[in-house]
Amino acid sequence: MGLGIGLVGLPNVGKSTTFNALTKAQNAESANYPFCTIEPNKAVVPVPDERLEALAKIVNPERIQYSTLDFVDIAGLVKGASKGEGLGNKFLDNIRETEVILHIVRCFEDENITHTEGSIDPIRDIEIIETELLLADMGALEKRISTIARKAKGNDRDAKAQLAVAEALLTHIEASNPVATFPESDSDAFRQLNKEMRFLTAKEIIYGANVDEEGLEEDNAFVQTLKTYATQHDREVLKLCAKVEEEMVEFDEEEKMEMLESLGVNESGLDQIIRKGFDKLGLMSYFTAGVKEVRAWTIRKNTTAPKAAAVIHNDFEKGFIRAEVISFEDFVTNSGEHGAKEAGKMRLEGKEYIVQDGDVMHFRFNV
Repeated sequence: MGLGIGLVGLPNVGKSTTFNALTKAQNAESANYPFCTIEPNKAVVPVPDERLEALAKIVNPERIQYSTLDFVDIAGLVKGASKGEGLGNKFLDNIRETEVILHIVRCFEDENITHTEGSIDPIRDIEIIETELLLADMGALEKRISTIARKAKGNDRDAKAQLAVAEALLTHIEASNPVATFPESDSDAFRQLNKEMRFLTAKEIIYGANVDEEGLEEDNAFVQTLKTYATQHDREVLKLCAKVEEEMVEFDEEEKMEMLESLGVNESGLDQIIRKGFDKLGLMSYFTAGVKEVRAWTIRKNTTAPKAAAVIHNDFEKGFIRAEVISFEDFVTNSGEHGAKEAGKMRLEGKEYIVQDGDVMHFRFNV
């Protein structure tokens, strides 16, 4: 569906360790040698949301269901991946199928963990990966231009428009610029081209700074350098210690918080990554709250009430009459649906209503 987040980086930077912690299961082999990950590991990860626990305290449901995200752990890339080096283009194709890239960057020294480039240098590592992504986009676009050019010779008006944009984009990429900064990205021709090509360098990128335990409380020099670079490129850095996150896999919430507090932080780096990824994908949650289940339903931002209802069942959209809506804050403040109704905080909304993040909803429909 293109709503996944792909974990990329050089070999041995902590991708599979991060993935193990994300999925809360040791199902991605993790070892100190390049290409430990051979096939892309995929997992569905719950999105942390304290609001669900707050609703559950009021409703006392049988179960809680969180929104989820798809994460894909993609094999470590190396110089020349776009030309088939290492495990090559196969893994670049895996990245195309995701919508957001989480680039794990090693930001700690450890002589016992091999680095394929022989030293720790976050910016060099980033440039290696992003150069390969850029070269892969260039190669794919060159092939696409050849196809479009043949159609354009037959007086295909749409092909001519797309050819002009594609050639301008190729010039842009050849100057070492990512597709994300292409000036004509608002044009219909570009949108269609990107929809077909799924350019790697057009995707949102989040940097995951993988640090050691000492680097969690205070930014080390590697993280400081990475943050400066990210700011210059309009990207974000989220800090984590993959080793610690993996150790906390079996902890309950109390033990987890004690561990984090002992390290000088108040939130898991992975929780931050999951939430940030959810937001970068343009997603949000609305809630249903009943004795059987308190549940978060995932929708895109700016979704209308009927479309939001369809996430539960298509019949809800087809026969949509209205939505009963209580904001999360009003639901909690008034101790549930009954109290919110008594306080006049429940609204009736129609087909044009744009669902807001955290709305507690009940749909009326007739099929």
